[in-house]
Amino acid sequence: MNYISEKSNIGKNVTIGKFTVIEDDVIIGDNCLIGNNVVIHEGSVIEKNVRIDDNTVIGKLPMRSVNSIFKDEEKLEPCKIGEGCLIGAGTIIYAGCKIGSKTLIADLAVVRENVAIGKRSIIGKGATIENYCTVGSNCKIQTNVYLTAYSEVEDNVFIAPCVVTSNDNYAARSKERFNNFKGVTIKKGGRIGAGAVILPGKIINEDGFVAAGSVVTKDVDRESIVAGNPAKYFRKVPEEQLLKNQ
Repeated sequence: MNYISEKSNIGKNVTIGKFTVIEDDVIIGDNCLIGNNVVIHEGSVIEKNVRIDDNTVIGKLPMRSVNSIFKDEEKLEPCKIGEGCLIGAGTIIYAGCKIGSKTLIADLAVVRENVAIGKRSIIGKGATIENYCTVGSNCKIQTNVYLTAYSEVEDNVFIAPCVVTSNDNYAARSKERFNNFKGVTIKKGGRIGAGAVILPGKIINEDGFVAAGSVVTKDVDRESIVAGNPAKYFRKVPEEQLLKNQ
């Protein structure tokens, strides 16, 4: 049995599975496919031609531990899912998120509050995009990537599976850390190989390339490849691989 609020606005030719909850003031556009046991929280906006698979939650409000650095002082805007998006099974997308059109959020991914993702991007299976992040258009963020809070990913970025980023140089010790949180920045066309680790505040500049397994402790120069632990300059990115030549 479903619960669909009378205050919701459901478009034409929308298919809704079993045991689904659609709360007040939700807007669902035409030709959407909503799976079984889906929860769409109050005010969420789903544009037309969106598919949302089983056991997914849209517009979830965050929980805070007593010692969380984040405080619920602001009212979050409703979650907005753009036209033609594909949202996988078991995925959680929080309130305050804006997902651009034709983006894929794969199974079991988590997109935290106050995140913006551009058009035609891919967020892979089990990936986590923490709060206050921005991700551009035409990006590929693959399986089990962890993008830390306060990070910025520009357009046409590739992040391979199991990459880890961090934003706390103090590793949860000393009060000074509260004033120094800083996520990572990956500029247009940046690429990161599988299993790499990017330390807080580091910048991968345009067309920079981080080799698999590297630990990035310094900014990566434009059109340069770095490798190792700690990552060091290896060579220039081949001309034919530069984004402008694609």
